[in-house]
Amino acid sequence: MEQQALLLKRADVLAVLIAGVVVGLGLSPITQGLKISLPFPFWVVPVFLPPFAIICLFIAYLVGKKLPFVFQLSKFVVTGLVNTAVDFSVLNLLMSATHITGGIYYSVFKGISFIVAVTNSYFWNKFWTFSHQTDKRVGGSEMVKFFIVSGVGFGLNVGVASLVTNMIGVQFGIEAGRWANIGAIGGTLVAMVENFLGYKFLVFKKEEIVESSVGQDQVN
Repeated sequence: MEQQALLLKRADVLAVLIAGVVVGLGLSPITQGLKISLPFPFWVVPVFLPPFAIICLFIAYLVGKKLPFVFQLSKFVVTGLVNTAVDFSVLNLLMSATHITGGIYYSVFKGISFIVAVTNSYFWNKFWTFSHQTDKRVGGSEMVKFFIVSGVGFGLNVGVASLVTNMIGVQFGIEAGRWANIGAIGGTLVAMVENFLGYKFLVFKKEEIVESSVGQDQVN
């Protein structure tokens, strides 16, 4: 089947605007957990990140006209940033509330934060990142496959984070809370690679049809 022209849709612009706000707001608990002091007021990030995200999306769209997978990958990265913000925000809120930054309870906290993030991930990936590969109904078998792939990602995410935090332990004199977040970053990166491949080729695997110009959905 002949592919139709790749279009930048209003839904894409709205999605990155929301993503910019979510990531911007999620930066506060993350920087607190990493003990990082920003050189500017906190409100600057959620205000300026959304328009910057739109610029990046437009660049990815232009590149995607030649290499279509780049546009989809950029959407997955945006979704991943949102999920990471949710994941790290929940994790750091739990650590802040309990003052626990290691041990078995850290692994439990990481598991909770990952489950919240992956639930959010399903809807972002189905209805935005891979929306052109799947229908809009929430199918049982599709959701099962999604959670299986995510379950593998969960094991990699929590496993790598726990390995770095509990087995390797604090290194180089880094503060325990910061080291716990470094472990979480490692887990997130490994899980992100596994999730993209699994979602694209297993969960939302259909004949790829690039969005056609229908109605007023196109950004003029």
